[in-house]
Amino acid sequence: MNVWVVDDDESIRWVLDRALRRDGLNVQSFPGAAELLDALDEQGPPDVLLSDIRMPGVDGLTLMQRVHTREPQLPIIIMTAHSDLDAAVAAYKGGAFEYLPKPFDVDAVAPLVRLSLIHISEPTRPLYIS
Repeated sequence: MNVWVVDDDESIRWVLDRALRRDGLNVQSFPGAAELLDALDEQGPPDVLLSDIRMPGVDGLTLMQRVHTREPQLPIIIMTAHSDLDAAVAAYKGGAFEYLPKPFDVDAVAPLVRLSLIHISEPTRPLYIS
């Protein structure tokens, strides 16, 4: 399973990279939306995308909209250190699979990523993490 992480914070990218790889996932990280969009053109889509909401240049919600225009079924998990109700609502309305406020339990991210794939492949299956 290929997971892409886009966040302007290098430490977040590093932590997520280590946690997801430890769980057997392939990870590619990007410092911004432009780099991710270039990779999408060159490589095709990942299985799951994790994106920060606030980044210089193209923000996570705009990135999600652009990606979903091309890959409408791609599960996208939006992360933010600036959690508020308006941002959460905007993320879900924009098609986010999940909204993940920082700081988060890094050990819960890989199960959430796997859950997003189950939902895409079996949309009527109840969602829960055991």
